[in-house]
Amino acid sequence: MQVQKTTIPHWSEDDRPREKMMLKGRNSLSDAELIAILIGTGSGMKSAVDLGREVLLLTNGDLYEFGKLRLSQLCEIKGIGKSKAVSILAALELGRRRKEIQTEKRPKIDSSEKAFKELRGYFTDLSHEEFFVMYLNRANELIQVKQLSIGGISGTYVDPKIVFKYGIDVGACGIILAHNHPSGNLKPSESDEKITKRILQFGDLIEMPVLDHLIVTDNGYFSFSDQELL
Repeated sequence: MQVQKTTIPHWSEDDRPREKMMLKGRNSLSDAELIAILIGTGSGMKSAVDLGREVLLLTNGDLYEFGKLRLSQLCEIKGIGKSKAVSILAALELGRRRKEIQTEKRPKIDSSEKAFKELRGYFTDLSHEEFFVMYLNRANELIQVKQLSIGGISGTYVDPKIVFKYGIDVGACGIILAHNHPSGNLKPSESDEKITKRILQFGDLIEMPVLDHLIVTDNGYFSFSDQELL
């Protein structure tokens, strides 16, 4: 007996992801159906939704971990070639960039928690260290968040001269340093303490104080200021 191939065009209109989105809105679609729209077509006996489900199984349906998938991991699934994998990664990157868009009203950063909430999106899905600086005006309102270095798994270096050059350019009155620990360890390293001290001294000289230094992980943050290490 020949097995009949059931592809998306043969489904009822309500079961087709694109038509379902147009009829019922995007919130009506499952995660697998949204991925199916990105994938576009199925492969062999698998529909695009079937492939979407298989892709989700890579992280057991955890969308947070899903955002960390690499091209090679997606291509391990039979039916997901480089073109489909790139479409998925492009959508994930757009979602990530959306987090970075600042609203017209400048948020006031008057606590380590508020700084963390503004910064955490910049460190999402990173498997290496990056160093960012928040530049604030006299009222502690955010002027700009600037990425200053990209490092490896266990470290990154930032030049204090560059930190304050950008600060002078944007007219900052104070700064907050931040970098991530991909390992999840919130304890500052010896090099973290040394670079903090160097930048702190530099800031005091030019009257642009370092207000805090945050170490960010997927599970939280460490604040030098809260721990009275500044």
